[in-house]
Amino acid sequence: MHQSERYKQSLLKSIQREWLALLAVVERLTPQQMDTPDSGGWAPKDNLAHLTQWLKVLLGYHFDRKTAKQVLGLPPELAENFDFNRVNAWLFEKNQQRPAEEVMDELKAKYAEVMARLESMPLETLMQPRHADDPQKRPLVLWVLGNTTEHFAEHRAVIERQLR
Repeated sequence: MHQSERYKQSLLKSIQREWLALLAVVERLTPQQMDTPDSGGWAPKDNLAHLTQWLKVLLGYHFDRKTAKQVLGLPPELAENFDFNRVNAWLFEKNQQRPAEEVMDELKAKYAEVMARLESMPLETLMQPRHADDPQKRPLVLWVLGNTTEHFAEHRAVIERQLR
């Protein structure tokens, strides 16, 4: 196996490892726990809906180069002055009343879509700068990791704290 193919397989395995760790925590939740907010007001299903939205960003914004407004359906005031905290608050409100089962179904579908895209994407594409005007020339793979392994681990930890 070529070095670049080993790196890509390692990347896919690390994403899958964090995904499975997240699912293992979610599977321990009762339906009541899934809907019970923590001290910050987010229930586990809200964390999962949040992950789904950022997988959509990875697919639509980072991979397909659509605008954040197109990908998330942001209102003009949020799209024009993109602020992560305001966007996350808007996404939270938009998704808060959704049933946990619907949230999980969509999350699993978006994860499968991301993995299929990554499997078909050449490593060279992942290693190219995400933004042509980025002086640091940060590769697309950084956004992949940020929206998958790192994000899954972050929200898994939040959900685990609620189980204690």
